[in-house]
Amino acid sequence: MVNDRLSRIRACLSNVMDPELPFLTITELGMVRGCELDENDTAVILLTPTYSGCPATDAIQDDIRDAVSEFESNFRVKLVHSPAWTTDWINDAAREKMRQHGIAPPDGNSADKAFLLGKERHISCPRCRSAETKMISAFGSTACKAHFQCESCLEPFDHFKCI
Repeated sequence: MVNDRLSRIRACLSNVMDPELPFLTITELGMVRGCELDENDTAVILLTPTYSGCPATDAIQDDIRDAVSEFESNFRVKLVHSPAWTTDWINDAAREKMRQHGIAPPDGNSADKAFLLGKERHISCPRCRSAETKMISAFGSTACKAHFQCESCLEPFDHFKCI
């Protein structure tokens, strides 16, 4: 019974979309860190925002509450800030969806401090895959993205920074 209850919640969470990347779910982004029962039999959904100041956190919590409350009344969302979210938690399917939607996903599986240190980065274009790109701005449509332009196909694109 407990496993069924938690399984239903986990399945529901896998359908909650990220408001800033509406083609990705919060589970694909690795933001859901767990779902467990506390000592009062309350289901606790552990959510790690992509960064502590993410403006979408409230909207994500509201979306979780709306989705889960359709079949579960005894639950709460708990924000977990440690360990901090990392792009390492983004699954491979989500990285490919980013490419398909014109966003260069974080490359590699470790935090990249090049943006913080002002070092130049060459990010492959998600459209034509050219490595001939240039950064236009360290901040794109959201703080977690940088804005680039491909010098081959001339298309602008966002790059989801490694953090």
